[in-house]
Amino acid sequence: MNEVRRGRLKVYLGAAPGVGKTYRMLDEGRRRAARGADVVVGFAECHGRPRTETVLDGLEVVPRLGCTYRGGRFEEMDLAAVLARGPQIALVDELAHSNVPGGGRNPKRWQDVEELLAAGVDVITAVNIQHLESLKDVVEKITGVPQHETVPDEVVRRAHQVELVDMPPEALRRRMAHGNVYAPENIDAALANYFRTGNLTALRQLALLWTADRVDEALQRYRAEHAIGGVWETRERVVVALTGGPEGDTLVRRAARIADRSAGGDLLAVHVARSDGLATGFSHASLARQRRLVEDLGGSYHSVVGDDVASALVEFARTENATQLVLGSSRRGRLERFLTGMGTGERVVAQSGDIDVHQVSHERAGRGTLLPSRRRTLSRARMIAGPVAGLVLPVLLTVLLAQLRGTFNLTSEALLFLLTVVGVACIGGVASAVIASVTASLLLNYWFIAPMGQFTLRDPNALLALAVFAVVAATVAAVVDRSLRLSRRAARATAEAETMSSLAGSIVRGGQTIPALLERTRETFGVDTAELVADAPDEAGAARFGGTREPMSGATVVPAGPGGFLVLRGGALSASERRVLAAFAAHVGSAVERARLAEAAAQVEPVRAADRMRTALLRAVGHDLRTPLAAGWAAVTSLRSRDVEFTAEDRDELLATADESMAKLSRLVENLLDLSRLEAGVLRLNLRPTSLEEVLPAALSDITGVEVGEVERVPQVLADPPLLERVIANLVSNADRHAPAGTKVLVTASVLAGRVELRVVDRGPGLPAADRERLFEPFQRLGDTDNTSGLGLGLALARGLTEAMSGTVSPEDTPGGGLTMVVSLPLAERPEAPNADGPNPPEHGPVPGDRAGSG
Repeated sequence: MNEVRRGRLKVYLGAAPGVGKTYRMLDEGRRRAARGADVVVGFAECHGRPRTETVLDGLEVVPRLGCTYRGGRFEEMDLAAVLARGPQIALVDELAHSNVPGGGRNPKRWQDVEELLAAGVDVITAVNIQHLESLKDVVEKITGVPQHETVPDEVVRRAHQVELVDMPPEALRRRMAHGNVYAPENIDAALANYFRTGNLTALRQLALLWTADRVDEALQRYRAEHAIGGVWETRERVVVALTGGPEGDTLVRRAARIADRSAGGDLLAVHVARSDGLATGFSHASLARQRRLVEDLGGSYHSVVGDDVASALVEFARTENATQLVLGSSRRGRLERFLTGMGTGERVVAQSGDIDVHQVSHERAGRGTLLPSRRRTLSRARMIAGPVAGLVLPVLLTVLLAQLRGTFNLTSEALLFLLTVVGVACIGGVASAVIASVTASLLLNYWFIAPMGQFTLRDPNALLALAVFAVVAATVAAVVDRSLRLSRRAARATAEAETMSSLAGSIVRGGQTIPALLERTRETFGVDTAELVADAPDEAGAARFGGTREPMSGATVVPAGPGGFLVLRGGALSASERRVLAAFAAHVGSAVERARLAEAAAQVEPVRAADRMRTALLRAVGHDLRTPLAAGWAAVTSLRSRDVEFTAEDRDELLATADESMAKLSRLVENLLDLSRLEAGVLRLNLRPTSLEEVLPAALSDITGVEVGEVERVPQVLADPPLLERVIANLVSNADRHAPAGTKVLVTASVLAGRVELRVVDRGPGLPAADRERLFEPFQRLGDTDNTSGLGLGLALARGLTEAMSGTVSPEDTPGGGLTMVVSLPLAERPEAPNADGPNPPEHGPVPGDRAGSG
């Protein structure tokens, strides 16, 4: 049975409503249909725009699925009908849209799209940048509008093609002013709120940067698939090398300036944990400070392990497709550079190829220690220089001593030859020391031991001198070799410990998600890919190395916690690197386990919240029921008493007290019952066209000091009149309680973006932004100084009842001081479900653009 080919997804991405996404989507559908493709419209929302409706004409439209929810009539995409139709291409608008409960088998439209793709149907869709999950909080900070409808970034990232629909803010505002986006009565309010030039500019930048990142990811995949190692200067990337020395701050700032001058290039800082020797001038505190500086400047920090620092830097730069590499000038002095040869900077320049290298001068340049830092391993140069020195240095010493014959005695001459042998041993190890000892013994015997000019190996003293030379040379060489091995081992352990410490610190700070840990692993070990899989890969032909498996394919596999495996491809790892990899895998496994525990904790949190709610309810009810109950009981008891004769005035006062107490009890019980119904989801609604003139008199009957603006021209809203009356009464009562003496609470209404906004304005002390959401939690009485203001259910109930009627309640500052509560409700003449970023998003009031929209 042939497997069904998964469909391809194309996304039109826009920065804001009205840029033309739906038009472009439908236009592409028409063009593909004209070329013979089988195209249907699964769902398209034209928002009454004539040009968009013209493009829709001539395309086959699958009838929508009608459904009823909370007394309203809504229409959603009929997923079953589209699947039954089985088109080649389906056009589905508003990817982030939330389906009305009962309107489909999936809560989100992007899940409907996933089913279409799984069935082999190609899908063309549209979404705005504010609906991407990763940008939800950023957009809210920019516009002040919470985004309730989002789509996971991964859904859009997996798209076969993402096309940006771009438009300058000024052009979009002109389109709105000409009536090409919203109805004339909504234009002024939209331009003054969501569609301000600053908002649109920021959203446009977000869209451009997000699209650029996706293009960059595609380019990196292409380069990896085609094994392209050269640098493509498509985007400036500046890599700064940090050693942990005091010059690091200067290098980071210089690299940041270079990146800023490169039209917003990327800044990457990298520290190479040396595995071939202990780094000099290294400070963990300095490196941590420099890491924070890099992150403050908008860059990213990376740590890699390398046997050769220069090669590791160049390899990292090529892997990241860097265009520029910033290094500090060498801290070594002239003598040190002369004795040790080329430094890291010179070798980086030699290997950099098409990467530009900047060597930045700093205050520590050329101020290193006088004595050279000896190498901890025998490089190829030392392996060649050692035997040569073993032959040449004794000869040169012989020539020098021959010129000074008579100045030194035989003992001094022998000690000088011995010193030469020790020096050669330090340069080239055991083999070079043996060569030097043999050469020096022969020269000492021939030129300086009588009879001079001939070898006297049969002389016991000559044999003893040769033996002493050989023993001393071998001993010194062995000590040097052992010291080098221990130094290398300690250096490797230091590098590994540094890398693991950096990784553990990132995890403790909470800055590493699982994808970030995998990326960190890939960078650290210099491989092409690092992935976490649930099932162990095929182990056929695999060889085990210290708990890891290396299949014949070249991938390295190591267990990462229960039921997980870390797979690295694209590079061979040494035994010590595999040990570090095992520790990385353990961290990844712990991160996975922590994510599972967090998910379990999230599932438990609602239960704990409900328990806290019940506890608060019991405490609050125990106190707040006592006062009206005691007052009413005392009044009724007094009236029933036969021992006291009350006057008519006293009797009326007692009856009024009893009536007021019973009214308070009744309102309190009603609030508790309604809140319980809301939480249980069983509150019955009778939504119908309702005018504010109908509900305001009853809502304000018990409250004095209220000024009502002109509401006669405000159209009817779709609401339940008794519930709307209670919402207004609770909000006005709360405002009146906090309004200063002598001031009135103002109630006004207006129309914005297809919705009615009712504002309850007070001139009270206001409330900090951080405490505003707490206003709507039950049993909160922020700012109250006494216990006579009730359970604190009024605002919680007002928001719950409003949201049940597809509205929102949100606080905002009153110009000049105070707090304004904004109630947003849908217009009565629009019965169908408001979609996306059209004129009336139902979930956040007056500001368009919160729902997944079309252009």
